[in-house]
Amino acid sequence: MANNTGKKYGGRKAGTPNKLTKELRISLKNILHEEIEQLPNHFQTLTNKERLELLIKLLPFVLPKVTPVSHKENEPMTFDLFD
Repeated sequence: MANNTGKKYGGRKAGTPNKLTKELRISLKNILHEEIEQLPNHFQTLTNKERLELLIKLLPFVLPKVTPVSHKENEPMTFDLFD
């Protein structure tokens, strides 16, 4: 018979962390930490083309993307650079 009361019975209480998720995050964090430490060694083994491709892929994680700014019709063009 289905529970139609809207009340929750059994399972984790609200706000209780999931142990498996926590353990998985810790394991992945350790693996990534080790790989990041080895990155300079791996980087030296790459060809120039591969290095450039890797740098291009990693660049968005270091520098923010530039968004284009456009001027709309009938919009005043004021520049408040030295206020």
